[in-house]
Amino acid sequence: MKKFLALVAILFIVFLALTYWSTSSTSKEFQTCEIKEFNDLSKVDFRNHDSVLIAPGTLYEGSFLKEFMQGKNYRKAWSTPVRVPIAFLDTLKGGLKIVKEGGGKQTHSLKLESENGILYTLRSVTKDPKKLIPEIAEDIGLENIIVDGISAQHPHGAILAAELSQIAGLQHTHPKMYFIPIQDRLGEFNSKYGNRLYLLEYETESETNWSEFENVKEIVETKDLQELKQEKGKALLIDKKQLIKMRLFDLIIGDWDRHAEQWGWILQEDGNQIKAIPIAGDRDNAFFNLSGIIPSIITNEKIEPLVRPFEKEIDYMPGLVYPFDRYFLIDTPKEVFLEQAKELEMILTNEKIDAAFKVWPKEVSRLNKEEIGDKIKSRRDQISNYALEFHTIIQQQGKLKEPLKGSEDAEIDIALLPCFECVE
Repeated sequence: MKKFLALVAILFIVFLALTYWSTSSTSKEFQTCEIKEFNDLSKVDFRNHDSVLIAPGTLYEGSFLKEFMQGKNYRKAWSTPVRVPIAFLDTLKGGLKIVKEGGGKQTHSLKLESENGILYTLRSVTKDPKKLIPEIAEDIGLENIIVDGISAQHPHGAILAAELSQIAGLQHTHPKMYFIPIQDRLGEFNSKYGNRLYLLEYETESETNWSEFENVKEIVETKDLQELKQEKGKALLIDKKQLIKMRLFDLIIGDWDRHAEQWGWILQEDGNQIKAIPIAGDRDNAFFNLSGIIPSIITNEKIEPLVRPFEKEIDYMPGLVYPFDRYFLIDTPKEVFLEQAKELEMILTNEKIDAAFKVWPKEVSRLNKEEIGDKIKSRRDQISNYALEFHTIIQQQGKLKEPLKGSEDAEIDIALLPCFECVE
């Protein structure tokens, strides 16, 4: 017994030593993109250029030990230089003005408005995880584990997710990558937001219709949809089939982070009826590829059930069912889930999945197309089984007993708190 305990102690010490060694490769918590063409940016007039060669982030480069302990993830995709168009806010989309600064936990963002009233979001590709680092991790010098976890996100993932959504007939925010140099229109935000890489996409709320649908009253977020349901009652319905298809699509692309604040709703009028059509926003965690010894321990279903790595098979479905799903999809027949699963199986053919990668730079596609494509196809092939399991867990967990995230101060009756159709 003493020998066994001694062996365990030795293994623990070795594990601890390897952990600190792997996290010591960088002490930085945040780093912006790296421009490969110019040494002194202060001397560059970016208006004389239409594009720039840029690496989204070199912070995650590491040795074999780092990859072994903290995962291979998408480190090469982050450090691979790609050519990106340069944009100025005074001409982009006919001219954009800053409305306000966003407040995401990782993403630095600006809400912008065009001259015709359409709202956009400028979301940083490089993430700042400082708000996510627990005090204990800083105290023991292991904050790099949290910082390095960003490498599990694919810097070009949202663009691929949008293309696949388009193929599947699902609404998305049409993200496009731009380099935004320091410029007059950024004003007071130049120091924080200038000379950085961004995704520009439509906001999931807008008084002006940017969608392909006609007779659209406005586009709203989930909290506003709930308040409108309070007012309109049974005259307001959601497109439940479309929402189910979108949630099953999330399972196929491995997007585990789908809480209520990441959805918008297109309000389409038809006489006295209003149909709310869902839009998925914020695709940062699509194709989330987390590997390595430390992340494998942290993402164990017993420790962190809500962070699910993107593998060929879904390992823990309860971690992918959100209060959002229970709120909008409770008591929905399983046949509807199966119907939408079959549609996705038919639409997302191997040929269309392969073709979707055309939206990526060739340098990035060569790195990750085969692995990600194989995982998408594997999950698609099993989506009917996943749909039944997803449906079962929603029904088992039942109606809500607390407000949806972001709707804590929504002006709705308590009767509307458990589910969207609890009040008609």
